[in-house]
Amino acid sequence: MLLEEAIGTFLHHLATQRSASVHTVRAYQSDLEHWASHLKAQAGITELGQLEERLEPREVRAYLAGLHDDHERTSICRRLSAIRSFLRFARGREWLSRDIGRLVPSPKAKRTLPRFLKVEEALELVTAPDLATRLGRRDRALFEVLYGCGLRVSEAVGLNVADVQLEQGWVRVIGKGDKERAVPFGSPARAALEAYLADLSGKPEATAPLFVNFRGTRLSSRSVARILVKHLVRIAASKTLSPHGLRHSFATHLLAAGADLRTIQELLGHSRLSTTQRYTHVDLGALMDEYRTAHPLNGSQKRGTKG
Repeated sequence: MLLEEAIGTFLHHLATQRSASVHTVRAYQSDLEHWASHLKAQAGITELGQLEERLEPREVRAYLAGLHDDHERTSICRRLSAIRSFLRFARGREWLSRDIGRLVPSPKAKRTLPRFLKVEEALELVTAPDLATRLGRRDRALFEVLYGCGLRVSEAVGLNVADVQLEQGWVRVIGKGDKERAVPFGSPARAALEAYLADLSGKPEATAPLFVNFRGTRLSSRSVARILVKHLVRIAASKTLSPHGLRHSFATHLLAAGADLRTIQELLGHSRLSTTQRYTHVDLGALMDEYRTAHPLNGSQKRGTKG
């Protein structure tokens, strides 16, 4: 079997059996096609049989090492993940007799703390849209859902009208791997959603997208990013923030208010608690920033001298 054909079968499996997102499949396709081109150019490998005979862990490590000058460490880790997943799939299909990828250690990824807003900054952003306009009411409802429910951007733009239960105060979310969860929202989000839903022409079908653009079609993740930037500029915010930053803000503010990690994990839809635990470091970082700013013995104030 040609390596190109095997990769195509693997990508189809990701999309149909593993319910991977379009973005994940596209990223894996790009990574695996680059690796396949490297194998063809460097070793003349174009078939699985040749891969079985010639590929060793050191060749994979050498390939990854060659990427260091042009790629971020996180991109290299993702590329190794794609290669490992493909080789594990090929081994499971008995196309290969061994799983070479598991013998390749992962490069140490640089850990960065997620960016987030302070509570007052989040409030200023969420209330920035002009409620006198239709698009302003949409943006307000969008921000209330992103920050008030802590949704991923893909989850928010994937919502349908029927997913919102105004009376019960929760929204049905389809997360990664098609995992379904119910996320509650408060009275500000309910009011914003009610005002926005009243703007939708007629009675929309249950399967109609919740958040739409001026043409009436579903908002994209890129559109949400542009909307966020527009309102950050409007309030003259000093911070740059991605839409995912509102999700980070949601988690950080819950933790600071006393919510336990297990609850935050459920609300965010994390499969592992370790993913949620990074917000404990964010909260500590915020605490230290407040200390440095507010404590009288820090900053520009001079200490008194004994005399």
